[in-house]
Amino acid sequence: MLIVQKYGGTSVADYEKIFCAADKIAQDYLKNHNMVIVLSAQGNTTDILLEKAGEISNNPSKRELDALLATGEQQSAALMAMALVEKGLPAISLNARQAGIFSTSEHGCAKIISINPDRIKAEIENRKIVVITGFQGVDEYGEITTLGRGASDTTAIALAAALSADLCEIYTDVEGIFTADPRITKDAFKYKEIAYDEILELSSMGASVLHSRSVELAKKFGVEFSVKSSTVAAEPTIIKDITSIEKKSVSGITADRKICKISINEIKAENVPEIIHLLSKNKISLDIITHSAGDKFDSLSFAISGADSYKAMELLSIYNIQVNENLAKLSVIGPGIAYETHIAAIFYETLLEEEVKIHLLSLSAIKISALINREEVTNIILALHKKFMEAGILSPQISWKEDNA
Repeated sequence: MLIVQKYGGTSVADYEKIFCAADKIAQDYLKNHNMVIVLSAQGNTTDILLEKAGEISNNPSKRELDALLATGEQQSAALMAMALVEKGLPAISLNARQAGIFSTSEHGCAKIISINPDRIKAEIENRKIVVITGFQGVDEYGEITTLGRGASDTTAIALAAALSADLCEIYTDVEGIFTADPRITKDAFKYKEIAYDEILELSSMGASVLHSRSVELAKKFGVEFSVKSSTVAAEPTIIKDITSIEKKSVSGITADRKICKISINEIKAENVPEIIHLLSKNKISLDIITHSAGDKFDSLSFAISGADSYKAMELLSIYNIQVNENLAKLSVIGPGIAYETHIAAIFYETLLEEEVKIHLLSLSAIKISALINREEVTNIILALHKKFMEAGILSPQISWKEDNA
């Protein structure tokens, strides 16, 4: 059996955790499984490297920043290979170039184009444990690229697809996928299994368990994978294609706490597509767009990532803009949620009861999202979770809560 395992930064944060992960890898290897391991940078290494870059330049070259950040994963991979050798196991670390991971050229947000697995397969045939750097690739010019924060998940899923792996496991600091952040909501349910579309929405709306592009890849190539704790012996959550779901309930509640709202007043209708094209050209993604037509002028409001706020304000400086950077995007996710009016009613009623102001609102077939003040997020997640539990629409029948009682 070929197993791909990914270990997050907290799972390899120090030498003790590296050896703990090495023990897990060894157990599977000694069962005669072939092992491919993908690693994130240790602990907060990426943040430390970003701080170091900030000490040198307020606007560092994206190419050099990628070259710097990629060293974090190379460090983790080399240390893990050393730890496995110390245990008497054959292991080799490979960076993205050596592993044949080819990407686009957008530094900081590159996408994997293809993987040439020949080197990996050759090492596996020699019964070596192959330890690969996550989060990075190499473009057609041989330049190092990074795939975006949290993208070691994407590396693992892409490798599982390219190698036709029998099993793909994502090890992290939580026990699986919950209906809400279990660190905030103590009675959150953990799912035994969840569909690609549901976890994709949860990830893209702010849930930090998985990189959203990893789920997109998994769905595209049919890679079934699990999310499990690297420190606690608990059953995982399986992410798979569940096409027969007809339940209309809430899968989860999540929030992206770093959102900015930009409003532009007194613009002409023909300016709207120009603004959207301008932001798109500069890699700024828009969400929850509202466009109101007036007698003489139109108005436009939209949400963007807080990380893009300064750049967006520069690009739109010729317009009359208003900016609110103290916002979060609260999202309720669930299949068919838009067609169950009682879910929307509970959502509105709860926000009204908690006196939460809605700055922008969007509704789709699988989610309700609202921009709210950042400091109100925790309380409203707790209130919504309680309301949905009381209404019996959090699907506890497919959680681990009862099994672990």
